[in-house]
Amino acid sequence: MTRVGRSTDGQALSGPNPRDELVDHLPALRAFALSLTRESASADDLVQDTIVKAWTNIDKFQPGTNLRAWLFTILRNTFYSARRKTRREVSDSDGIHAARQATRPEHDGRLAMNDFKVAFEQLPDEQREALILVGGSGFSYEEAAQMTGVAVGTVKSRANRGRRKLAELMQMAEGEDLDMTDSATLAVMAVNHPVSR
Repeated sequence: MTRVGRSTDGQALSGPNPRDELVDHLPALRAFALSLTRESASADDLVQDTIVKAWTNIDKFQPGTNLRAWLFTILRNTFYSARRKTRREVSDSDGIHAARQATRPEHDGRLAMNDFKVAFEQLPDEQREALILVGGSGFSYEEAAQMTGVAVGTVKSRANRGRRKLAELMQMAEGEDLDMTDSATLAVMAVNHPVSR
């Protein structure tokens, strides 16, 4: 399906309809939603709300820009708007909600993955969000800054502090690598993330 719209100078534009591409971004949206909500059912609801908002406001999407970044921004704004409304968080001191998030991986890095999940949950929201965006989801620091509405340096600082705190919580020595095969988790811990895509 082709989309016809108008450019900033009033010229007619045509190209693929972004609605047709929404489904391609569902796995990444769900992963980001899980990192924010820390609970599977809430993450699914958040992704559904995001898709509904994107679908109904698709005319606000600018063709030629990053659809995934636009969707992540909608998801993030939806999450924080709902959070402000409720003004409370679900306590998970016994780890029941975290345990329901996903099945444990069936590979040699199972213990390292469990240690990572426990440590990751202890990070402040801002650091966890920065690591998911620039590490796990592959956005540049500039894109993450635009999505979160903060300066690029703030995103870099949050990501770096988050990586240091994770390494400390996991009792990793300086320069020690995680013994894992999960590329998203390894990306979260990678220090040398590209500044732009």
